[in-house]
Amino acid sequence: MKKTLVSLAAASLIVTSAMAADKGIDIVTTGQAVVYYETHQTNGTNDNYPGTGDTKLFDQQSSTANVGVQLNLDADLKNNFTFGSQLTYLGTAGLEKNVVNKVKQSGGATADTKDQINITKIFIAKKIANTTVKIGRQELPKSLSPFAFSEGWNVFKNTFDAVLVVNSDIPDTTVVGAYVSGGNSSTNIGTMNNLAVGRTSAGAGVAVNGAAYMLTVANKSIPMTSITASYYDLAQVQAATNEGASVIWGDVKVAGKDLPMGLKLGLQGGQIKPENGTALANTTGLGVKVGLAPIDALTLCLAYTTVDGDNTKTNVALKNAGGIKTPLYTQMIYNQDAIALDSDTFMVKAAYNTGDYGKIIAQYAGSTTGKNSSLITRNAKDTDYGEFDLIYKVKAGGVQYFAAWINRSWSEKNTATADSDNVVRVWARYNF
Repeated sequence: MKKTLVSLAAASLIVTSAMAADKGIDIVTTGQAVVYYETHQTNGTNDNYPGTGDTKLFDQQSSTANVGVQLNLDADLKNNFTFGSQLTYLGTAGLEKNVVNKVKQSGGATADTKDQINITKIFIAKKIANTTVKIGRQELPKSLSPFAFSEGWNVFKNTFDAVLVVNSDIPDTTVVGAYVSGGNSSTNIGTMNNLAVGRTSAGAGVAVNGAAYMLTVANKSIPMTSITASYYDLAQVQAATNEGASVIWGDVKVAGKDLPMGLKLGLQGGQIKPENGTALANTTGLGVKVGLAPIDALTLCLAYTTVDGDNTKTNVALKNAGGIKTPLYTQMIYNQDAIALDSDTFMVKAAYNTGDYGKIIAQYAGSTTGKNSSLITRNAKDTDYGEFDLIYKVKAGGVQYFAAWINRSWSEKNTATADSDNVVRVWARYNF
């Protein structure tokens, strides 16, 4: 007799599918398959990369990879109820044997090379007139939740345990309310944790032991202008007094066919504000960007952001509470720790679309950071950071391909940290 072992996650989806079939409910199946690889050449030992000492591109100790498959099962439960679930497999297909050191994105408690299967989404939604209520594990978009959003830079997006309410009764206006109790992270989708504000790439931020309550209003009543304002109430922020904190963030974008040369303007700003300010400092950030399209295939962008710091209290970086990236205009592939706190950053970007042969993007960002920056400590000194990204994207045969070369540099170096890093990142993604 042959025995078949099924994980708890897979079994729950099988049971769900069987119940749906018994009741005559059609399940729509979609998904994606991904191969993801990254390698570093760096002269530091403590910059969150595998290996020790100097590393070289394409060496096993300086490389990470994943092979992943996601399966979405969605159903219309009738009476305006819908159901969604997502089963995610993350592994390496044996690449750790001779090609890579560990995974880029973990599906479990540690970033090891063991195969992992998780339920990354499972929710019920109900639509009542112009209001939709969605309860369960789900993605949250950055456009409507700038401080608790699903990041798309890694193999798969992170998700949140949340109650989401979306209403469109007011003309040209979308009102979004959310209760977010926690989520997984963009580096480990297999472990559900509390939210954490100001999380760095190398470690945890300031934990939110309670829940997050969010209200966002997005309005397009003004011609060529979209205005989005968000407010968060964060309960039980971990500090000496376990005080709460609030976040307010606004974004204004101006774009339209009547503007010359495809002109686009953006203005953003806001603050993370502790409840009484005894242990945590206020953090304020501002950003501005200008975009142009001088010809149909070419777009240009110039952006500037500034975030303050505090020398007397614990600083909280302007970062995603469920990941490691920022909502700032100057966010690139790897520069989040340089731009999110005690930093002034400018960015220039050019993108050229060749049509069938793909898109080429070149971008550079330079940051001047203070001692309170989210960067790994560098001799307790102000540090200049620079990053140049050269990116190529193309879709062929139904597969989306991505290749990037990232050059990073720091003005300060000590015995552990690098002052230079070259990165090659490639992935292929097939959506079905």
